[in-house]
Amino acid sequence: MTLTTNQYVRIVAGAFVMISLALGAEASPLFVSKHFLWFTAFVGLNLFQSGFTGLCPLENILRKLGVRDSAGGC
Repeated sequence: MTLTTNQYVRIVAGAFVMISLALGAEASPLFVSKHFLWFTAFVGLNLFQSGFTGLCPLENILRKLGVRDSAGGC
């Protein structure tokens, strides 16, 4: 199964959110600093703006690396 740019964006964004929450939530056994929650906010903001503008830096990088676009576009 070959993944599309849209699938990679979702996987990477989800992973970044989960990792930053694990490092930023005080209840987590992996807690480092609450400032990791800023990274969670950054990922969410980037996803929000890309929904309106279509601008997604990771998607552009993946295209340059030769990853195929999804059938319906992203």
